[in-house]
Amino acid sequence: MTATKETLEDYTLRFAPRSYRTWSTRVVGISALGGIAYLADFAIGANIGISYGTTNALWGILIFAVVIFLTGFPVAYYSARYNIDLDLVTRGSGFGYYGSVVTNVIFATFTFIFFALEGSIMAQGLQLGLGIPVWLGYALSTVIIFPLVIYGMKVLSKLQVWTTPLWLVLMVAPFVYLVTSHPESVSQFFAYQGENGVQGFDLGSTLLAAGVCLSLIAQIAEQNDYLRFMPPKTPENARSWWTWMILAGPGWVVFGAIKQVVGLFLAVYLIANVADSAGIANQPVHQFLEIYENFLPGWLAMTLAVVLVVISQIKINVTNAYSGSLAWTNSFTRVTKHYPGRLVFLGLNLLIALILMEANMFDFLNTILGFYANCGMAWVVVVASDIAINKYLLKLSPKQPEFRRGMLYAFNPVGFGSMLLAAGISVLAFFGGLGDAIKPYSPLVAIGLGLVLPPIIAIATKGKYYLRRTDDGIDLPMHDEFGNPSGEHVRCEVCRHDYERPDMLSSPTGNGAVCSLCLSTDKTGVHVLPA
Repeated sequence: MTATKETLEDYTLRFAPRSYRTWSTRVVGISALGGIAYLADFAIGANIGISYGTTNALWGILIFAVVIFLTGFPVAYYSARYNIDLDLVTRGSGFGYYGSVVTNVIFATFTFIFFALEGSIMAQGLQLGLGIPVWLGYALSTVIIFPLVIYGMKVLSKLQVWTTPLWLVLMVAPFVYLVTSHPESVSQFFAYQGENGVQGFDLGSTLLAAGVCLSLIAQIAEQNDYLRFMPPKTPENARSWWTWMILAGPGWVVFGAIKQVVGLFLAVYLIANVADSAGIANQPVHQFLEIYENFLPGWLAMTLAVVLVVISQIKINVTNAYSGSLAWTNSFTRVTKHYPGRLVFLGLNLLIALILMEANMFDFLNTILGFYANCGMAWVVVVASDIAINKYLLKLSPKQPEFRRGMLYAFNPVGFGSMLLAAGISVLAFFGGLGDAIKPYSPLVAIGLGLVLPPIIAIATKGKYYLRRTDDGIDLPMHDEFGNPSGEHVRCEVCRHDYERPDMLSSPTGNGAVCSLCLSTDKTGVHVLPA
């Protein structure tokens, strides 16, 4: 019954029905983009530029943007079109009902690691501006998130929409000021060669820079947690639907790349023009504070810098906490057949992130994050490859996504096997197992194998492990005349609630239909359709 309180649960484990999806395409899109307000992009751009020079950093950022846009487009489209999150997309894109549990745990781990990293930036801002001890800042940056995420999309949509204009102004103002009042900063930026003095373009340096940026590939899963609430696509809203799906789905990387370039630009300016700034040039809090102080009174510059940090980190960490709670709940329920409620795992996710922050484990986290980045890239690229190649080109994978228990095999070697191989070999490369020459390029190993293995295994298995059944036993169409998931309601014989057609299957008991969540928590298997 906990799962029926959908104002709290936000359709954690299931298809998001059209009766709940009352937001416009614009509101959903802006809400999704609100999650990319994080300041880590500024630090990433600054770090790769300082290491490899402006030219190689810019080429690396371009490679990162192209790869993430191309892999993000198919998975974002499927979430928005069929109103299911990336885990449910993953199940039917070559992984199987239990196979996607592994990828869900990888993603859930990403959310609390990134929460800890972003929360630490917020704590630094609170210490700089208000003198709050870092340990207390860690606690405050965690506790403040919980009430904001309790009510899911209903509150998050308002928070993201209303805070975005102020965030944009605070972020863009320093960049515009430097370009207009210090035009020489542009030539300094392009001439910067980094700490190692790399002259011009260098392929190795460019790929190393791209590899750092590509650790953000799992961000598309957080975008999809919002995009699943897109309204049905109709001829009347088609232009708006496509615009916001692209902008808020794969298009997030365009904004992320811009932030990385701006972060590098601000860092180069500080290094070239501000004494003793080399140690803080890659820290977003100091980047903005130093620039604000050039054209604002000290007290106002400090206030705006702190406000920017707090807004940015709240916007991203509500998304980290929300997506993490969905991912943990989904995995736990499938494995244990017990649904404890999303709020339990919201608290767990925040607690783990707080422990990581208070323990100051960031040196250790860097290695862990690099390890998980390879797994995340293998996962997203494999799913994108299955959708684009196996579904549309080879037509070996069913074009309509399937996520319900009983309709899928437990494991599908196409996606599950491809991900294990791509992730395993790239992690081996990451730790130097394939030699020092390959070690820096482990992300490219994950991407390359993730792209080619799904079609190879699909052809080898003739696609026979995608669907355990092709008929769910309900004589109602799954989609409307425009190809959107149907809004017809069917009553569940177990929980006695009405759910929309895509969430329902016939029950072998002969008493009617059963919803996907009751099926997920059926420990006896009495409601699972036979093969």
